Amino acid sequence: MREKLRKIRISKNLTQKEIAKLIEINRATYTNIELGNKNPSLSVAMKIKNILKYSNDDIFHNINKVKE
Repeated sequence: MREKLRKIRISKNLTQKEIAKLIEINRATYTNIELGNKNPSLSVAMKIKNILKYSNDDIFHNINKVKE
């Protein structure tokens, strides 16, 4: 999943800093999500999905526990 998130972001010509700004989190937090060190909250996951315009629900399919 994490590699998929990175590839989608790059295909949209977005940096980690740009996505972090759009979803109103700091870049380090986004980087940790992308690296798999941190699970996004449900609201952050939905924002990422919407910003990347990724309609397939499996973008975060490997997350075992989603924080609210």
